[in-house]
Amino acid sequence: MTESRTFPSNVVIVDHPLVQHKLSILRDVATGAKEFRELIKELAMLEAYEATRSFQLAETTVTTPITQTTTKVLAGKKVAVVPILRAGLGMVEGILELIPAAKVGHVGLYRDPETLKPVAYYHKLPEDIAERDVLIVDPMLATGGSAVAAVEFLREKGARQINLLVILAAPEGIDEVVRNCEDVKIYTCAVDSHLNDHGYIVPGLGDAGDRLFGTK
Repeated sequence: MTESRTFPSNVVIVDHPLVQHKLSILRDVATGAKEFRELIKELAMLEAYEATRSFQLAETTVTTPITQTTTKVLAGKKVAVVPILRAGLGMVEGILELIPAAKVGHVGLYRDPETLKPVAYYHKLPEDIAERDVLIVDPMLATGGSAVAAVEFLREKGARQINLLVILAAPEGIDEVVRNCEDVKIYTCAVDSHLNDHGYIVPGLGDAGDRLFGTK
């Protein structure tokens, strides 16, 4: 469910019918780990399609089986995909199928169950991260703490152009990212109702990491 509230212009809700259909199956408690992984991959690919819409093009000349023609190619765009571990890993493959030349970095954060604050435990980024458009990926934007921490870390490493791709978002998480990272564009398939007392998105889809990897 996507709320009827109005969001800032840097929040993009990818509401294509195929996205909404796949999201419904993803939410279902009966969906097993294999299908869940496939759906996360597909939704990430569809979101990346929207997130790359602003990429610049340059003209080139190619020869078809019929004649020579002028057409368009990407204008040297360099991309880095940075999943927030561990659930973000499920989104990487779908994006790489669209942008196979992208480099992949990793940021390891977990949410303290008591404070709900992000705790960093690992990071590894491409050396030229400052020269790349960065797509941070994580299936769930709940409190927003991990997303903000990841953006701040990437800023410290020199990243400038950053987009955040998530499958589901809570209004609280969106507000947190917009408040602290106003130049970051957020892409999500839906905005759900709220967070519960444990910081889970409602109605949500449960723990994305556990459902991806078959853990409890």
